[in-house]
Parts: sequence; structure tokens; C-alpha cells
Amino acid sequence: MNGIIIRVFAAGLFIAVAHALRCYKCDFGVGSLCLTGEMTCAAGEQCFSGKAEAVGFVPIKTKGCLKTDQCNKTSNTDIGSTNVTVYKGLKTCCNTDLCNAAPGASGLPLLPLLLASFTSLLMVSVAV
Repeated sequence: MNGIIIRVFAAGLFIAVAHALRCYKCDFGVGSLCLTGEMTCAAGEQCFSGKAEAVGFVPIKTKGCLKTDQCNKTSNTDIGSTNVTVYKGLKTCCNTDLCNAAPGASGLPLLPLLLASFTSLLMVSVAV
């Protein structure tokens, strides 16, 4: 009888450890617009929500999975080898399923708008 209890406990522990963390994913969002889906994190990763400002005033957001040692840190995103910072942002992590906020707008009609906005930002920052 004790062997059965131990096996059931071990199976439950294995299932709990093997459960992968699910997070919302948004590669690039501007303002409140973000094409959001879901993703599964690898071992050693947590969900994150990233907030930044491009060119000093355009709000940018990202979501997804991030290695735990990179959580809650501010980082710069530069253009190539020019050392021109496009944006500086903070990625805040959490560790429960879908904890990195509710999904944003979905659908492909916003993609061309986002790409055009990002291209404009890059052109402005290169020209400066």
C-alpha cells in the first residue's frame, strides 16, 4: 500500500514540475496596440512585460518569455553598430500562467500600421 502512495505522489510531483509556463506574446506593440498570442516558455524562463519609449516619447511594449536572470533589468536597443539608442526599456517578470497582462488587439490589419510606425521611428533616429 505504501508503494502505491509513493508512486502516486511521485507521478503528481513529476506532472507539476513538467508543467510549462504559458505566457502572452507580443513582439512589438505601439501605445495600446499589440498583436498578441500565446507561447510556452522553456525551462528557466518566466513571463515578462516590457515597456519602453522610442525616440523619447513613443510608448512601446513587448511580452513573452525571458530567462530569469534577465528579468527586471533595463536595457538599450541600438541600431546596428552606430550605438544610436532606439529605445531603452524595462522587462518585468512574473511566474504564473498568462500573468503578463491581458491580450491586446488581435488580427492582421494592425500589422502594416505597426511596421510603418516602426520604420518611421528608425528613419527619424537615423536622421538625427
